[in-house]
Amino acid sequence: MKSDSVKKGMQQAPHRSLFNALGMTEEEMERPLIGIVSSYNEIVPGHMNLDKIVDAVKMGVAMAGGTPVMVPAIAVCDGIAMGHIGMKYSLVTRDLVADSTECLARAHAFDALVMVPNCDKNVPGLLMAAARINIPTVFVSGGPMLAGRVQGHKTSLSSMFEAVGAYTAGKMTEEDVKEYEQKACPTCGSCSGMYTANSMNCLTEVLGMGLKGNGTIPAVYSERLKLAKHAGMAVMELLKKNICPRDIMNEKAFRNALTMDMALGCSTNSMLHLPAIAHEAGIDLNLELANEISAKTPNLCHLAPAGPTYIEDLNEAGGIYAVMNEISKLGLLELDCITATGKTVGENIKGCVNKDPEVIRPVENPYSSTGGIAILKGNLAPDSAIVKRSAVAPEMLKHEGPARVFDCEEDAIEAIKGGKIVAGDVVVIRYEGPKGGPGMREMLNPTSAIAGMGLGSSVALITDGRFSGASRGASIGHTCPEAAVGGPIALVEEGDIISIDIDNHRLDVKVSDEEMAARKEKWQPRKPQVTSGYLARYAAMAAPASRGAILEI
Repeated sequence: MKSDSVKKGMQQAPHRSLFNALGMTEEEMERPLIGIVSSYNEIVPGHMNLDKIVDAVKMGVAMAGGTPVMVPAIAVCDGIAMGHIGMKYSLVTRDLVADSTECLARAHAFDALVMVPNCDKNVPGLLMAAARINIPTVFVSGGPMLAGRVQGHKTSLSSMFEAVGAYTAGKMTEEDVKEYEQKACPTCGSCSGMYTANSMNCLTEVLGMGLKGNGTIPAVYSERLKLAKHAGMAVMELLKKNICPRDIMNEKAFRNALTMDMALGCSTNSMLHLPAIAHEAGIDLNLELANEISAKTPNLCHLAPAGPTYIEDLNEAGGIYAVMNEISKLGLLELDCITATGKTVGENIKGCVNKDPEVIRPVENPYSSTGGIAILKGNLAPDSAIVKRSAVAPEMLKHEGPARVFDCEEDAIEAIKGGKIVAGDVVVIRYEGPKGGPGMREMLNPTSAIAGMGLGSSVALITDGRFSGASRGASIGHTCPEAAVGGPIALVEEGDIISIDIDNHRLDVKVSDEEMAARKEKWQPRKPQVTSGYLARYAAMAAPASRGAILEI
């Protein structure tokens, strides 16, 4: 066992004295040392219940003959960080989580790990760490929030942000907004739609790193405590069999993840996180593959914000395994991949039936014949740009309109709320990429304002930043190269005609190559917005969004 290097032999007597200081018995020191990486805190609603999840995991580990030891990981609540400088610190925590977990696991010679995350960046951060450390590992998240209910209708955090836009447009009273405020987020858990946190927890199941139900069992259900105990027991089995994350997260597993991403209609942030996780596993996940997979993968789910159903509904309909079983009918999944259950994908999903064809469409009756996410290219995005196609109004799949150009999110929001954006416009928000932001902020406030003001089916938004999974509409993000490095988005001028053709994967500005070249000659890099601290270090090391915004050494 790896932990023998800190527990066995005369040279380790000092180490054992420190374990004694922890109150650890000789019997506990004889057993495998299992790190329980907990993101518990009292500021993120998705994490306030993780202390109970951790206790259940520890019980499962102990029941199966291991010694569980809890260690911490950080997490940021994207909703609370939204719309101010805090959002610059969201994406960058993914790498902090991976780095700090690597340090803790290596320094203390853990034999195996159980990861207990829940929200947007610490799920992929811990998946990155798992691939990097590569000792037996199982994931069990804190689970999704139940949907809110306002005036007899289910609702969620995205409805809350859009309510603010509706109030600004005079479509809601202050009392209406207050009702949403009190009811939109009724329980602990990751926000209730197919936003980034739930996307990544569901994809953790698909990748094979989480047990059945990891992505969908609500946070407040006792079933999640049972899942946590089983996760603790499962990691001991993986340790006995020496099944490690890189055995599970291989190239086939990532193809499965991209396939299910398309079927589920996951957050566009998955197109940042999957390449970053794959990179840690030694796999180059080219985003070109996403369109290839999308072309043959039907979109079976329209979960909020794309539609009226929520993660709790997906759970009742059979969960992720039921969607995988449905997709497998088309021969689109690699069924021989080993998973954290110790079984293959095919064995896991066998007999997992679709219990609600309104929540999980049968493959014979999909929402669309192609996947929920599209990668766009063109003279405005020579490398790539991303859009959640399943959340775009049909009339906006093809659109042309004049560019309304803003060099930061705040200026765009002021214009939107000031009534300066009209139907047909294409809002361009730049210098918000990994280097330019720095930190690649989410643009939920402007997209929600556009939707709330009734412009969601007539106004597009393009940015080198990114979008919350709660965003909907023609919201095109991750535009590469970003403005900070002189990408074409930096050269767009007010009134330029932007052409969007999502079905044909195109994003162009109707300006001649000669004119774009002349503008590039005159372009000057913008002064760095941050010159000290972690954000400055991140900006100096961040790779393009098309490569997952990973840190390059």
